[in-house]
Amino acid sequence: MTYVAQPASVGMIMGKVLLALGLGIAAYVIYFGPAILVSLTLASLAALACEALVLRLRGYVIAPFLKDGSALVTAWLLALSMPPLAPWWLVVAGTAFAIVVAKHLYGGLGNNLFNPAMAGYVLLLVSFPSHMTQWPAAEMLAHAHLSLLDAAIYIFTGHLPAGVTLDAITMATPLDMLKTQLKLGHTVNEVTRAPLYGYLGGRGSEVIAAAWLVGGLILLKQRVITWHVPVAMLAALFAAALWFHVYDPDRYVAPWFHLATGGAMLGAFFIATDPVTGPTTPMGKLIFGAAIGLLVYLIRTFGGYPDGVAFAVLIMNMAVPLIDLYTQPRVIGHDSKKSDRS
Repeated sequence: MTYVAQPASVGMIMGKVLLALGLGIAAYVIYFGPAILVSLTLASLAALACEALVLRLRGYVIAPFLKDGSALVTAWLLALSMPPLAPWWLVVAGTAFAIVVAKHLYGGLGNNLFNPAMAGYVLLLVSFPSHMTQWPAAEMLAHAHLSLLDAAIYIFTGHLPAGVTLDAITMATPLDMLKTQLKLGHTVNEVTRAPLYGYLGGRGSEVIAAAWLVGGLILLKQRVITWHVPVAMLAALFAAALWFHVYDPDRYVAPWFHLATGGAMLGAFFIATDPVTGPTTPMGKLIFGAAIGLLVYLIRTFGGYPDGVAFAVLIMNMAVPLIDLYTQPRVIGHDSKKSDRS
């Protein structure tokens, strides 16, 4: 008797991605409060509404596409990349751009050139930089705490509870503070002594990074993704950081800091591994991931933005057709030189 394995459906794959994200979301709530749950809900509703509207305009049957989970994955990745206390209209606008423009104007799932979530994030970062910097302080560092209801009221109205100021619940991110303080002449050792930092990276952020890592390993075990992109990206980021850290440890932070802070782990396992906007060949995936890791380090260290995952992914999305062209394996029995002469 012969057994034929059925290919996994899009809905099954997206469901596994959403479940793998759950561990990081739980850690996020524990260390930074429940505001992220409001952002995730907003982004999910906006993504499903925009998906349904565009599908209706394009004459497609709506239900099967809404059930495949791709819109929800885009929404969650965007929400997890944004400050959880961002106003509601910012979350909706970024999600709408990701679904309508970055996804459907290219033909829908399977045809988009750019990662939709990262396209929406970069649009918001460039257009509304002040709103994209209101990151919540870790619960152990915040001078005030917001309940789920308080967070929802602030996101929808901009009003905080009586006696609570924005400075009491928000603070600079570890990467942002590091870059700012280094420019002021402080050393890495002096900067990372601040309460904002933990053992490996930002306090709380390092635990969330570990949760993304575990979620990514689950996806690897489930064969939802392959090892090539995340390993190449994290290895390149680590190697670049190690090179500069050995050269001047007072100016360049240790490599493990880059892995445990910011969007490195989320980007490596959940964003850069997008099969639609990434290469198809094993060698191409290695080149793609390594280039993203190197770009992330260069942007973080020498660029104008604290983190660079979104920009690095979008830049390399443009290079995917070229990477695929030059990394296709040689066809067995085909003499390329003879073919060229003919």
